Amino acid sequence: MLLGFGLRHALLVTTMAAGWAARLLPGSAVGPLLAFPGAEGAGRFTTGGRGTAAVPTTVLEVTNLLDDNKPGCLRYALTTKAAARTIVFRVSGTIHLLSPLTLSKPNTTVAGQTAPGGGICLADYPVQVKANNVIVRFIRFRMGDKNQNQGFVDGAGGDDAFGGLRNHQLIIDHCSMSWSTDESFSVYEGDSTSLQWNIIGPPLNYSYHFEKGDTDYEHHGYGGIWGGQHASMHHNLFVHCNSRTPRFNGSRYTHPAGYENCDFRNNVIYDWGENNVYAGEGGNYNIVNNYYKPGPSTKETVRARLLNPYKLEKGSNPLPYGKFYLAGNYQDASADVTAHNWRGVTMNGGAAADTALAKATTPFDLGPVATQTAAAAYPLVLEQAGATRPLRDTLDQRLVREVRTRTGRLIDVQGGYPHGTPYATSQKAWPVLAAKPAPADTDHDGLPDAWETAHQLNPKDAADRAKVGVGGYPMLEIYLAELAAK
Repeated sequence: MLLGFGLRHALLVTTMAAGWAARLLPGSAVGPLLAFPGAEGAGRFTTGGRGTAAVPTTVLEVTNLLDDNKPGCLRYALTTKAAARTIVFRVSGTIHLLSPLTLSKPNTTVAGQTAPGGGICLADYPVQVKANNVIVRFIRFRMGDKNQNQGFVDGAGGDDAFGGLRNHQLIIDHCSMSWSTDESFSVYEGDSTSLQWNIIGPPLNYSYHFEKGDTDYEHHGYGGIWGGQHASMHHNLFVHCNSRTPRFNGSRYTHPAGYENCDFRNNVIYDWGENNVYAGEGGNYNIVNNYYKPGPSTKETVRARLLNPYKLEKGSNPLPYGKFYLAGNYQDASADVTAHNWRGVTMNGGAAADTALAKATTPFDLGPVATQTAAAAYPLVLEQAGATRPLRDTLDQRLVREVRTRTGRLIDVQGGYPHGTPYATSQKAWPVLAAKPAPADTDHDGLPDAWETAHQLNPKDAADRAKVGVGGYPMLEIYLAELAAK
């Protein structure tokens, strides 16, 4: 189905206001609710912190930018005991983490769109999901190199800005990930995953990433390793990544061929360096209607590339080339590749004739995603991807401008400073996220008093958050969806 995201999202929210007679609570005869209006693909039925009628969500408020694991800080909200949690923000700004942060509790929703003012950014340490049934929306993950210079030691400087391994029911929506020393955003080995409307990049290329056998720090500005048993990746923007835009994980690590199944469509890939989309050993993939735009950093040998499939011949789990269904991809560097997508495929460790081993002639059925042509998706992604609520920060604004004007390039230090720049200087790179007063919420249920009054709820009764509204959604989720749609 061809439908613009803005129109689609508006229709969904309008339908919410009018009543969704066909969408009932999870487990109903009609079927489960979407995670939120606009959730699509394999992770679309993730419930996150929704809770149940018997055990409704616990609303946890982030009221400061500290990282002291006390009530009011994000770390506390993510780790305190709760059967199901929805995290809302009553502050905006950058949280400078004091150690790695883990989303370790299942049944969690992180609602970054609730931040008053400029929104929320996490800095200085990596953030990782280690739980099932998680929704994260409208958060920026901009790690930086403050804690990455550990010398020439194997594994040093090897952190992702954000990611998660082996998680089930996961949806990451409208987030921005950058300034990593390994990958900016990696998610694989899980199931029922959707990665949608995110901005990935720029990672830090010549930073402090070191592995055994290296004689210097690597040029390791990579986008991400993506995969999963059933995973959807759509309407994301990769920008200024040396490689891995993404690397498909494949069916590695003991899994048989066919374990990994991914749908990759309507993504925009700009200014890759040495490689772009590759690998996928033994997996199944749809590569549909993506927009490839080389930039100043792109090497001439890979300017017209769409895909670089891998096979795995060594080790205890050899795997063949993955199977790829290619259709409708636009390659800005080559009208020929745009017209004949398989002419943009380079087989790793094989010859051109080996493309027959990787070619799928029919798409894999991996769940519905409203799809545009590559040309139509390009402006939608530039306009709407990333942490756009409550507003897009100056870094994402600049990145989108660089995509449009074919400017910018790979960077080595946050802010574009040269390698080795002291953190005291480069810390100026984080955009200022101005705070505004949070709306009054007398009962601390995540619903502003004025909104509750307007919707015939009681601002002094926190139980209202779980009241079922139109379409079967709890009132708290209806409010969160309204914020996301503004």
